[in-house]
Formats: sequence, C-alpha cells, structure tokens
Amino acid sequence: GNMYEYGKGVAQDYAEAVRWFRLAADQGDADAQNNIGNMYEYGKGVAQDYAEAVRWFRLAADQGHADARYSLGVAYYNGAGVPQNATEAVRWFRLAADQGHDDAQYILGIIYANGRGVPQSDVMAYMWTNLAAARSDGELRERLADFRDEIAARLTPDQRAEGQRLALEWDAAHPRD
Repeated sequence: GNMYEYGKGVAQDYAEAVRWFRLAADQGDADAQNNIGNMYEYGKGVAQDYAEAVRWFRLAADQGHADARYSLGVAYYNGAGVPQNATEAVRWFRLAADQGHDDAQYILGIIYANGRGVPQSDVMAYMWTNLAAARSDGELRERLADFRDEIAARLTPDQRAEGQRLALEWDAAHPRD
C-alpha cells in the first residue's frame, strides 16, 4: 500500500494503495487501518469522508496506534466526522502524547494555554510544550521552543520550576524507544 501511495517502485495509484491497505487492515493491522483513515481524511483513492476516516482511526487507536490517537484528537477538536468535543479531543491527544507523540504534546500545550477542554494552566502548557520541543528536531524544535519560551515568559520562577519538574517526571515515566 505504501509503495502505491508514494509511487515507490510502482506508479503512484491511491486507489490501489487503499486496496492493499484494506487487505492488511481487515487482518487487524493497525498501521494499515491508520493509513486507510488518512486516505479517507484526505480523499486519496476514495471519496473524502471524515466519518469513515474516524472509523478507521478508531480501529487503529484502540490497538494503541499513536498517530491514530492523535488523528482522533484532531477529529474531535475540529468536529470532523464526529461531533466537536474538546474533552474527548484532550483524551485522545493525551493518549498519543503519553506515547511520546510530539504533535500531540504540542497541541496539549496549546489546549492548556487556551483552557479549551481543560482548565487553563500555563504551567501545564509549559510542561507539554517543553516535552514536545525536547522530542523534536530541526525547524520544528525551534518553533516549539519559541512557543514554550512565550509561555515561560508568563510564568513566575516557581511556576516555571513546577512545569519543568512535571516535564522531568513525565519524561522519566515515559522513556523513549
């Protein structure tokens, strides 16, 4: 499926990619289920259908697939294929973030900074953006660090220390692969 999706060694053919992904997905392969969710989300090889994307993401997410959990968070946050629900979005983002998903950690930082679906907390926003920046690299790391530093500027020294302590505790409890 990946070969057809990206045209590696074969002509790019999204419909053929979906066919191969579905064969693996029907056997319970979480990566393939997530890939089909992406194909429906973006309308690649299938008609764009957010509800169908969510169905496939949920199958993969229920098996612990971090990207699928993140995608479900996005769906609930934006109301794409499911009713908009910030609390449910936070739940899925948190599951992905706890697996080290840096985009989910970054989004949690934004969510805590804005207080959408959670009580507003610059300390928690600092913690999550700090983790996201530490686990990213290149230009993304720089952007995340800039956002983290914007949040840090709003904190007292004690609050900054608390956010750092929380990030260090989280990091110790979630070692990298």
